[in-house]
Amino acid sequence: MKLPPNPFTRALRAGEKQIGLWVSLSSNFAAEVVAPAGYDWVLLDMEHSPNDLSSVLGQLQVFASTPTTAIVRPEWNDPVLVKRLLDIGAPGLLFPMVQSVEEAERAVASTRYPPRGIRGVSGSTRANAFGRTSDYFAQVEEETTVIVQLETKAAVSQAVEIASVDGVSGVFFGPADIAADMELLGKPMDDAVWELIRPAAGKVMELGVPVGTLVQDPKFASELLTGGFTFVACGSDTGLLSKGADKLLAQVKRGIE
Repeated sequence: MKLPPNPFTRALRAGEKQIGLWVSLSSNFAAEVVAPAGYDWVLLDMEHSPNDLSSVLGQLQVFASTPTTAIVRPEWNDPVLVKRLLDIGAPGLLFPMVQSVEEAERAVASTRYPPRGIRGVSGSTRANAFGRTSDYFAQVEEETTVIVQLETKAAVSQAVEIASVDGVSGVFFGPADIAADMELLGKPMDDAVWELIRPAAGKVMELGVPVGTLVQDPKFASELLTGGFTFVACGSDTGLLSKGADKLLAQVKRGIE
């Protein structure tokens, strides 16, 4: 048995536009609702949701039967957690709050076996079909997506250096936290935020490194993808549910005489 290719990793390398969705409901049942939609990628979030290893595993199993690649965001740049996520078969990781070249290097190292990194070795995991994948150790580094998230002004100022770290598959700009760091808490779409992000993103693109982000405006998501961003999440499962519930109730209330 051979390790299957990671379509998201390969799409990023090829510069193919990838439309994504944030998945925070922490339920394999909810994941089954989203999975047939046909997004190129989803982000299973452990940082700002009640997800744990067991719930992430269930969702990975759901998306494994679809063309959608499920990337996982651990709650921190923690090599122990990363090891466990990779062992349960996470095809890629988005590391939050990467602030420096050293932190980016640590993130990459946690996804690599020695001598290139510090990932612990297990011969029988879900990731290698419990020992059946004959080329797992040789190929997993090539297929695993490693994305670093920049969330402060200081990190954005080092975007080029961080993007240049060997093993980084892409750079993700987090507008909500960047806005907070700019004293614009709750205003991720403020012009000042994007006036900071866009030039840094452009320099990263010039290196040939894919750039991504999360926005809640589908029109703006399309604009970013047209303008050079490679992978953009255009909403979240929680947002779709809350807005849909509010809209439905408002429509019924308006119809009551």
